[in-house]
Amino acid sequence: MSIQKPSPEAVKSLAPTGRLRAAINRGNAVLVQSDPATGAPTGIAVDLARVLGERLSVPVDQVIFDAAGKVFEALKRQAWDIAFLAVDPVRAAEIAFTAPYVIIEGSYMVRTESPLQTSGDVDRTGNRIAVAAGSAYELHLSRAIKAASLVRLPNGNEAMAAFNRDKLEVAGGVRQALQNHMASNPGLRILEPPFMKIHQAMGTPRGRTAGAEYLNAFIEEMKASGFVADSLNRAGQADATVAPPA
Repeated sequence: MSIQKPSPEAVKSLAPTGRLRAAINRGNAVLVQSDPATGAPTGIAVDLARVLGERLSVPVDQVIFDAAGKVFEALKRQAWDIAFLAVDPVRAAEIAFTAPYVIIEGSYMVRTESPLQTSGDVDRTGNRIAVAAGSAYELHLSRAIKAASLVRLPNGNEAMAAFNRDKLEVAGGVRQALQNHMASNPGLRILEPPFMKIHQAMGTPRGRTAGAEYLNAFIEEMKASGFVADSLNRAGQADATVAPPA
């Protein structure tokens, strides 16, 4: 399938400066990785931004962040035109999201000797959960957790460091990021089941109606054509689930 060429209104809406400023969050290991030779960002977010720029016939500027919460905060500064974030009610008040293009899992990680056996055991008094402030899973847990306490750090790497250093009972995060941490830190395990499904989507600031409409059509084409699946496979993220059609 192929969508129509973007209208001049859609181009102006998504790239009002004549360039497409794409927020790239290095803190999400499923969406963004690093080229082993150059260190440059790679992955599905980078691939989608590149193709969108080609469709709009404008250059793409990568605006780099190390945490999703910082991407959302940068919206106040009008620092980007498109972003790759998980859909959340707090964010949706200010961002026009597409339907999701990939679904990943929010999970808990504990030490092997932890008495916690399932995700349902976590929300108990005395359990401290390391999370990245402003992440989709932190926003979700802020609403869901009643008895345990959240220890919020600026990004995922600092959350993992605090979990290790301060002997916190639990770390929350994207499953793949937790698995990456476990690969170099033995004596850890992931609790089942995942505590949430994280719906990753593209978004643009609210008010850019023509751009948002084009973005919706664009992401549906990228899913249906196999582009999203191919990009995830190339990035070694084949265990991430391509979202169904909207």
